[in-house]
Amino acid sequence: MSAYPYLAHWKEEISQSPNAIYLTLADALALSIRRGDLREGDKLPPQRTIADYLGTNLTTVTRAFTEARRRGLIDATVGRGTFVRVGAGESHWRHTGPAVVDLTMNLPPIPQDPPLQRIIQSDISAILKQQDLNSLMSYRVTGGTIEERHLGAKWIAPVIGHRRIEEVLVSPGAQSALAAIVSTHTQPGDVIVTDRIAYPGIRTIAAQFDLILVGVDSDAEGMMPDQLDRVCSQHHPRLLYCIPTIHNPTTATMSLQRRKDILAVAQRHHVHIAEDDPYSLLMDEPLPALAALDHSRVSYIATLAKTLSPGLRTAYVALPNADMTRRVTAAIRAIALTNAGLLSALTARWMQTGQAETILHAIRKELRLRQSIARKVLGEGHCMNPNGPHVWLKLPDWWGSADFVAYARRRGLALVPSTVFTISGEPPQRARIALGSAPDAASLEESLNGVVSVLQHKRSPGFADIV
Repeated sequence: MSAYPYLAHWKEEISQSPNAIYLTLADALALSIRRGDLREGDKLPPQRTIADYLGTNLTTVTRAFTEARRRGLIDATVGRGTFVRVGAGESHWRHTGPAVVDLTMNLPPIPQDPPLQRIIQSDISAILKQQDLNSLMSYRVTGGTIEERHLGAKWIAPVIGHRRIEEVLVSPGAQSALAAIVSTHTQPGDVIVTDRIAYPGIRTIAAQFDLILVGVDSDAEGMMPDQLDRVCSQHHPRLLYCIPTIHNPTTATMSLQRRKDILAVAQRHHVHIAEDDPYSLLMDEPLPALAALDHSRVSYIATLAKTLSPGLRTAYVALPNADMTRRVTAAIRAIALTNAGLLSALTARWMQTGQAETILHAIRKELRLRQSIARKVLGEGHCMNPNGPHVWLKLPDWWGSADFVAYARRRGLALVPSTVFTISGEPPQRARIALGSAPDAASLEESLNGVVSVLQHKRSPGFADIV
């Protein structure tokens, strides 16, 4: 094995790390690149050779290579092998440096009317005058008070219908809630099925709990029922994770019939569903959530991070029954303990006074304006939803996603490559543009014109094009 001396280092890293082997292997590969043991353009050994040397199985090495490719470290070409990417020695799309506008974070735009800063200053002042400071700054009840859960149930009722308070809880963010639901339904080594192009938060959770993600192909309406049925028959997943409305990143929205078809497959295979619903309330007339169509099979999460502000650190969760609510509450307590008192008080005040609805309407209006700007500047052919906060940008044939994003970053534009979202298979020639993080519509338009300029630039061929 003298031809590949870095493999000894990888084996040592695996023996010492408590993390999943495939993640440790991806980290070790990245370290070898940074140290110069592997250089840009170097060909890696066959995966089976690596597996044999490390004493692990081929599937683990394949998962490690998939993760390394997601990070922009390697490229694979059928018939030629796997190579270290050009530019892999740097953080490929997130490296430091000024950007005209950061278009990576899916944030709701901060409304100017009503003036959010003035509202927060006024409401925090009123809360401090009316409520006991010790209570505000102390630990809270995990899952929220009865009043906070009432307010949460009312907020999500337009999408899931009426729910008993025993089935609703408040979580410090959607990611905590999702981790709690996943941990409640799975054991290490279990399979979670999701879209092949999926929100990256689910892969973070899967890695943490040593779970296997299996991707399902999608069409314009999202996850395809026949493909889901095939995957469920083959892999017997414990959980299905999905975003049925304005999917992140593809923007696909399931029709009512598609939702019923997905539920039918889940019922046939006895699969529980974790429904992530950050965006439904950005629509004037949202379709019913999966949780409204099948009360007993779906755990539902609706964050305020996309409809009001991520600074509130609040998500509302609806569970199938009181027993599941108790179990998920216990998991949230273990993961994140509780919500912050002052933020909970501010959120409750906005719900009680109607300020939350006012801010939501302002964000809806601003996002629709920004989507119209994006359509005007970028043109047709991209995946967009007029109510959503992002665009799934289609790239021309000469651009791979990671290379496009890296080049855009050098031009002062921060975007997210499709590799970040790809669970399995080849990453599509796409990049995500978040429209809400630009400070105003004029800045967004300027930045989108910059994106068009990058789209039109034909990159120079790299090592992967040389035969």
